[in-house]
Amino acid sequence: MQSNMLRMAIRATAAAAALGVAGQAGAVNFSAGEYDVSVYGYARLNASYDIDEEVGISTRSGAYSAINTSDADLPTGVFAADAVQTRLGVKTTTPEGVNITVEGDFRPGQLRLRHGFGEYKGVLMGQTWSNFNSFVGNTSTLDFDSLPGLAGLQGRVAQVRYTTGPLSFSAEQPNSSILDAGGAEKDGMPALTARLENSAGGFSYSAAVLAHQVGYDTGTADEASFGFATFGAAKIALSDMITIQGTVSYSDGANSYLYRSGENFGAESAYVAANGDVETISGYGASVGTGISLGGGRSINIGYGMATVDWDDAEADLGAAAVAAKSETNSAIMANYQWTPVNNVMMGVEYQMLSRENVDGSDGDANRILFAAQYNF
Repeated sequence: MQSNMLRMAIRATAAAAALGVAGQAGAVNFSAGEYDVSVYGYARLNASYDIDEEVGISTRSGAYSAINTSDADLPTGVFAADAVQTRLGVKTTTPEGVNITVEGDFRPGQLRLRHGFGEYKGVLMGQTWSNFNSFVGNTSTLDFDSLPGLAGLQGRVAQVRYTTGPLSFSAEQPNSSILDAGGAEKDGMPALTARLENSAGGFSYSAAVLAHQVGYDTGTADEASFGFATFGAAKIALSDMITIQGTVSYSDGANSYLYRSGENFGAESAYVAANGDVETISGYGASVGTGISLGGGRSINIGYGMATVDWDDAEADLGAAAVAAKSETNSAIMANYQWTPVNNVMMGVEYQMLSRENVDGSDGDANRILFAAQYNF
């Protein structure tokens, strides 16, 4: 019995992460003819206080691109708030058993599509979370963009996916970038992925692989290379109060899928060498964290994540100046306290320290305090 309860708790945690802690426990359900419909979402306030320098962007997440790695004096003690994470979604099931989801939010300041897909008998088509993605090993953070080094893209893409049991396969809109391509980047084929995700007792796990083509075409020169990425993620319930979770990732020619490895999200996957060849760039990342339930709707979450890109070959081929300001290692430490005073209401406060080190050795830190209040329906 306890094993089943732990398994359910872990699956619920992963589902909550996937929906940005919105969940659907408070969804408005009704029938329209023979259609079953759920309307769900939340209103959310995010606020930040940047102690060292202002690095906040929409949803008050911290941007690595804004971290000061020079000796310049910047304004300190900056407060800001917004509500653009507010979300609205609709799910419906047709009489034939087709599931359809349409969901949007307002980041960075106007309505945008998050999910828009249909699913029937394991076949999904549309836009939703990449199949090269998992929330199993994620630690709950108030920062919407969360920790570096999490499993996979942590984003949504157009795709065709087939799921059978714990296995899923997809062909997706690729996500790649090349250094020194002069704007001539070309996607010649979809990204192909395979993922295994399952749970057993108090243990949940996920692993995936991705392959894609990264290349460019100027009209006179057409070159490409293949890149790949892989990750593993796991969560274990030590008791009904404490979980430990983590992720590990590696990429070669697919750093755009190495979460928060670049200026803010993915780094370049490859570069164009002097002879015109496309040379891949490798990287790796990891995260670890714990969640502690204090009872009464209260919890503490502590996490650390990092992502590192190997720029050595690019530096040797292109020269030090070409990559000197590139982010080599991004890392973050976060700790938060979350409280659910009543059903469908969450409030929390979080401390985070973001750190960035560039290829040329310059580095910088940003200490921040976040506050969030979320009202689900």
